[in-house]
Amino acid sequence: MGPQPRFLGVELPAMTQSAVDVLPTRTIYTFADAGIQLTLTFTTPLLPHDLEIMARPITYLDLAVTTTDGEAHQVELYLDVSARLVVNTVEQQVVMGRHKLDGRDILWLGSQEQALLAKAGDNLRIDWGYLYLAAQTDGTATGALGGDVALRHSFVTTGALPATDDFVMPRVVNTRPPHPVAAWAFALSMTSKTPTTTRATVVLAYDDQFSVEHMYRRLRPYWRRNGMDAAGLVRTALAEHAALVARCTAFDKELMTDLRQSGGDDYARLAALAFRQCIAAHKLVAELDGTPLFFSKENFSNGCMGTVDVTYPSSPFFLLFNPALLEAQLTPIFDYAQSPRWPFPFAPHDIGRYPLGNGQVYGGGEISEENQMPVEECGNMLLLTAALCKAQGTLDYAECYWPQLRQWATYLLDKGLDPEEQLCTDDFAGHLAHNVNLSLKALLGIAAYGQLCEQAGLADEAAQIRNQVNTMAQRWQTMALDHEGGDHYRLAFDRPGTWSQKYNLVWDRLLDLQLFPASVAQTELAFYQGKQDQYGLPLDNRSAYTKLDWIIWSACLAEDDAIFAEFVAPLARWLNETESRVPLTDWYYTDSGKQRGFQARSVVGGVFIKLLYDNNLHRKWLGKHLETES
Repeated sequence: MGPQPRFLGVELPAMTQSAVDVLPTRTIYTFADAGIQLTLTFTTPLLPHDLEIMARPITYLDLAVTTTDGEAHQVELYLDVSARLVVNTVEQQVVMGRHKLDGRDILWLGSQEQALLAKAGDNLRIDWGYLYLAAQTDGTATGALGGDVALRHSFVTTGALPATDDFVMPRVVNTRPPHPVAAWAFALSMTSKTPTTTRATVVLAYDDQFSVEHMYRRLRPYWRRNGMDAAGLVRTALAEHAALVARCTAFDKELMTDLRQSGGDDYARLAALAFRQCIAAHKLVAELDGTPLFFSKENFSNGCMGTVDVTYPSSPFFLLFNPALLEAQLTPIFDYAQSPRWPFPFAPHDIGRYPLGNGQVYGGGEISEENQMPVEECGNMLLLTAALCKAQGTLDYAECYWPQLRQWATYLLDKGLDPEEQLCTDDFAGHLAHNVNLSLKALLGIAAYGQLCEQAGLADEAAQIRNQVNTMAQRWQTMALDHEGGDHYRLAFDRPGTWSQKYNLVWDRLLDLQLFPASVAQTELAFYQGKQDQYGLPLDNRSAYTKLDWIIWSACLAEDDAIFAEFVAPLARWLNETESRVPLTDWYYTDSGKQRGFQARSVVGGVFIKLLYDNNLHRKWLGKHLETES
């Protein structure tokens, strides 16, 4: 055996990594050594305009080996997938095996217990269902099951996997090696003296069988709604591999071009990093009649399911690519709110703790108003409904839930201008009375409801709402202005010398509400420019921490791209320099760049809001969804 460098892992000397490219649906790594170039492409076809494809729980790992020295080569590649992917904790036991599918070996892994929807909470991993691995290649492929130490040693010393599987099971996943794994090894021959490329692919598919519980009913994943099973999932993934990779390649190219055009290179890289995370923090399931429902999990926060103030910041992603996914998030909230179980005049915060959506768990739940977010969630639901109807070009959805919309608008007319001490979506900052940005959301929510009334032909109600909210907006400007300098608006009405990001203001322009004069946004933005820190704009004057999504929303108040870029540049620096090696966090310190909390959350979809400001781009991406539907 000659020298055997590694491209991932720790067992052998490393190949030289020459490039990495993170794109919306793909991540591409390039390595070079010993006269060959190895390209690894991870593709997850999360095409949001095509629910049939997006819902499939599959990822392709494509390996391409190219000669670079004009010599013939015999290349052996090895990779394994850990059983950690199928358990919640490493103390759990797993089983594994192989199936035959159309004459092809399919390796599988799963927990022994298969505790289907048995627990709920944050920082939990799925421990039911099965992970399947299939391979195809230009050369030869062999699979094996066993402990990672033994399988890797066999490959390193002989270039091949053991002839038989290690079927000692069930076996504990373990905190230290050996870990149970499923492995594939490929032998690729390149005999030509000219540069040639040989390829291999591993398909990873996960069948959870049932995904969530919604009001005590277990619901299937969306891809299973018409009877497809695990065998059909793997078979289809293999058959459509080339076509889906081609579609993802074209999608990435087009979207990255639009992102660069809209916000520049730094913005495009940030959005690409956020793309898959935004979708992956949700699960698309089918109601009993096949209707899609789309549930978020509030990762590394409290594990809430279908959280309204998580849907709110992520909504630009779905308004851009597929409003049907936003509708599928709002419907469970509306249905819950109009049921006898919800006793309050304001909107719910959530429908449960993932994956059990059996009723609100946050704050006082269904029992008490204490620690609720009444103004926050009412404003969110009104704004999201108006934005959804605008994207769909019809009021049909709002008309299904008009009593709730009217009730929440009435609540905000009474409580929204000067909110009592309560939480807002930035609940990590604690309770705050007289919250200026929360008041802003309330007024914009009322105006959005008035706009819906006007579009519905309710002229008298629309005029009444508009007159009331115009008066409130004028009072807001007087109450919120920090009179010490007159150059910004306060954090709280009763706290002179304070400031905060007024990110909620974006909806005034996006919905064309025309509630506030342009000078409000211009005043705020000019003030923010003097508050920039090394890694971005702090959330407010109380701390050096910030929220990634809100920075982009605040930056969208700019009227020219150069100012927008000023706010994005520190974020790009933070992505490159932060010491926190975690899935993209949305809550970090702007002075040190360290993570404050939260990671892997759907709210990062909010960075796509910049594309909503370009009507041509928005219409173009909406068109892709409509083309797929037809």
